[in-house]
Amino acid sequence: MAAEQRRGRKIMMTAEELDAFLSTGRTCRAATVSPDGAPHVSALWFVWDGFSLWLYSLTRSRRWADLRKDPRVAVVVDSGEEYGELRGAELSGTAEFVGEIPRTGGPCPELEPVETLFARKYFGLEALPHDHRHAWIRLTPETVVSWDFRKIPRG
Repeated sequence: MAAEQRRGRKIMMTAEELDAFLSTGRTCRAATVSPDGAPHVSALWFVWDGFSLWLYSLTRSRRWADLRKDPRVAVVVDSGEEYGELRGAELSGTAEFVGEIPRTGGPCPELEPVETLFARKYFGLEALPHDHRHAWIRLTPETVVSWDFRKIPRG
């Protein structure tokens, strides 16, 4: 992951903490830019493979249409209720479309481990049931900013 985080170094997650956090997070918010320049933010499920964030998106969504015209994307994964519990990460970069569009389950070796992770995480299954409405977007982040307010000294 490029771009060193300058501000908030005391509360940023270590690489190991970030990996664990992204591996267990359930919902992210993805921000895209519409052709008229308006931002669009939407929630969706994802998996982290240690290098890239994989977004499983409806292909007939505004998010998908936005990314087809402008592949820049920023994604936030966060958690916590009280101020001292807040933690999260913002990952940004260029979206890449991987596999069939929409995904029907045809052979795609690159997606096999991703789909297994996703099926286990969200459905408790070993194989992803394909609905012919979703497809995969990979975000290999160019920039990552993280925070963990649990690291703020008390008092």
